[in-house]
Amino acid sequence: MSEPKTPADIAEMSFEQAMKELETIIDKLDGGDVPLEDSITIYERGAALQRHCEDKLRQAEMRVQKIVARADGSADRAEPASFD
Repeated sequence: MSEPKTPADIAEMSFEQAMKELETIIDKLDGGDVPLEDSITIYERGAALQRHCEDKLRQAEMRVQKIVARADGSADRAEPASFD
């Protein structure tokens, strides 16, 4: 089963923007005052935001893994860890 496509507006968001909207969605759903159909739509958007945040974190992790500190404090490049 393939992952759903990320909506264009979410794909353009920074990690921080996506997290802020995700927190707003969680607060709405936790409040319990949202009609069922709206809850489903909001939940789907929240899931897309969560995937986007996870992708952003994975990208950041890969960038950080490329930097390895030497004993003298200088930085050296290294290959990212394999996720096989």
